[in-house]
Parts: sequence; C-alpha cells; structure tokens
Amino acid sequence: MTLNSLGLNAKETKEIAEDLNLLLASFQTYYQNLRGIHWNIKGNNFFGLHVKFEELYTDANIKVDEIAERILTLGETPLHTFSDYVKTTKVPVGKNVSKDVDAVKLIVNSITQLLILERQILDKAGEANDEGTNSMMSDFITEQEKTVWMMNAWLGEII
Repeated sequence: MTLNSLGLNAKETKEIAEDLNLLLASFQTYYQNLRGIHWNIKGNNFFGLHVKFEELYTDANIKVDEIAERILTLGETPLHTFSDYVKTTKVPVGKNVSKDVDAVKLIVNSITQLLILERQILDKAGEANDEGTNSMMSDFITEQEKTVWMMNAWLGEII
C-alpha cells in the first residue's frame, strides 16, 4: 500500500476524488437549477421563494468551491467544464421551471441525488480513514436533510 503525503492510501484517495468529481458535477447542475428557478419563479409565492432560492444557490456555490478544493487537496484535478458536468451529473436538469411547486420538487429531487452520492462518499472516506472528506460529507448531509424536510413541509408532503 502506497501512502500519499496526507498519510492516506493513494489508490483509495484517487477513487474518492473521482467520486467527489461526480458530486462536483452534480452540485454544479444543482447550482444552475437554483439560479434558473430564482430568475424564473412566478406566482403568489414569488417573494418568499425568490429569496429562498438565492439563499440556496449561494450555499451551493460555496459547497462547489469546497468540493473542488477537497479534490485538489487529495491531489487530483476538479472537473471544470460544462461538457464534463453535463455528461457526469446525477442531478436532473431543470429547464424553464417557473411554477412554485415544480421548482420546490426539483430542489427535493436534486438534493435527494446529492444525498445518495454524499452517503456513498461518506462510506468510502470512512473506510479509507479520510476524515477531511468524511467530515465534509457529514456536514453536507446534515444541512441537506433539513432542507429536504423543509421543502417537503412546504409541499405538504412527508419525507
């Protein structure tokens, strides 16, 4: 087993970075979806949702940077082109979404996909003793579970 300068198994670290790139592409799609629904939302819930969507895309933008920097910390290169994101993402692309219910459902569906990826990375990072990645995924999961709960409450749906 070869260790890298972080004291982690080099092969496992490379695999985690590959998974993080999948998460990065998916987060970039989620971010762009949020920008789109922020710009295009219409109806009686405009004022509240417009502000909420801005809050969410600001947070997603920060997370995109954190994921990319973690990939770099692990010694790999983050994906950074739209073509890479489009062919790699696991998040559904929302186009011309302007109805409040459709927008919130898109958020729930997107975060659900992110949570699946984050839990997979959490498991791998735990097995590899990669506490930095593990901690990041744990924090993301905690925040996003709360967002899913709140969005489902707004929709009048149960988790």
